[in-house]
Amino acid sequence: MRVQLVDPSAFTPPYDRALAAALARAGAEVELVTTEFLHGEVPAADGYRVDERFYRRSASRGLAARGRLGFKLAEHLRDMLRFRRAHSDADVVHYQWLTLPGLDARLLPPTRPRVMTAHYILPPSPSRRQIASAHRVFGRMDAVVAHSEHGAARLRDEVGLPGERVRVIPHGAFDYLTELGAAEKPLPAELEGAEGPVILSFGLIRAYKGLEYLVAAFQQIAAGDNNYRLIIAGEPKKESQQYWRDIQRTIEREETGKRVIQEIRFVPDEETELYFKAADVLVLPYTEIFQSGVLFLAYGFGLPVIATDVGSLRDDIIEGQTGFVCRPSDAADLAEVLKKYFDSSLFHALDRKRGEIKAFARSRNSWNVVGDITRAVYGRLLAKRN
Repeated sequence: MRVQLVDPSAFTPPYDRALAAALARAGAEVELVTTEFLHGEVPAADGYRVDERFYRRSASRGLAARGRLGFKLAEHLRDMLRFRRAHSDADVVHYQWLTLPGLDARLLPPTRPRVMTAHYILPPSPSRRQIASAHRVFGRMDAVVAHSEHGAARLRDEVGLPGERVRVIPHGAFDYLTELGAAEKPLPAELEGAEGPVILSFGLIRAYKGLEYLVAAFQQIAAGDNNYRLIIAGEPKKESQQYWRDIQRTIEREETGKRVIQEIRFVPDEETELYFKAADVLVLPYTEIFQSGVLFLAYGFGLPVIATDVGSLRDDIIEGQTGFVCRPSDAADLAEVLKKYFDSSLFHALDRKRGEIKAFARSRNSWNVVGDITRAVYGRLLAKRN
């Protein structure tokens, strides 16, 4: 079976490459079609080919090049048309993302069957136009993959896809980072000798991620208690830089700000382990989200997660065993749930619990299982076509 995975803008390289490797282990011949990822290293190709045919000119200019996004946009239509015209011997084309979904859905190559992973479906209160757009894009697929029953229900009930086109396949746990070995880089000085709880926020900084609620909750639980630490590790996108500056001012106004460790940059894979091993809990205070890859990264390291009850996050947390759930946009409730966690056996037996969380992730969210299920979906589509 020949499979083409497509992510033109390399929106999710860890997911793309983990899935490609899993499909290769399941016996498929896999090609990942994407662009050069400019933000850092990516996992090496393991049993599959990579064709970085998209946005070559803008990528060659580098991440900091002036007007890079404009150049990328200028290349987009040409690259999509070349992709459409290119001969492919793939039996199945599986789209992870489309850069400009409304336009790109009309330019897809004729190769069928087509599959798409619904990494994002709709905002919490979608407009008619957003629903219509999602229906046009997903409706051009022979199957659409959701990572949870929550996502599958939205595809059926809101987007209007026939139930037989929707497949639920779990999100794999990103445990490959646990095998890299931590980089030869010391932890921030503020963590040296820290004996108290360490809270972690990790990943791209964007307004919908609700970081202001985490900062406010930290200020509540850390006031008068010098043991608590908060690590904020990640990079704000250009459109989120003012959002982050506002949060920084909030941090600096309070005495607790001295215990907030700010690693405001893209954290490369080889340094990720430093932060997940130093932390006692990952917090995802999102105000809206569909699915979070960072949650499965935490599980790969055996780290418990506190997340807001948005999207499918509740489906991915076993209360009291792998983490806890709190209300979105509610700093007071998040503070209470943090206190609940630090009083729980999950925290006090964390060394043992990390192993249990890793085992849970490997059984429920194994990439080998994901690869086998995905390949079976392809097989059924091909049999139906024939």
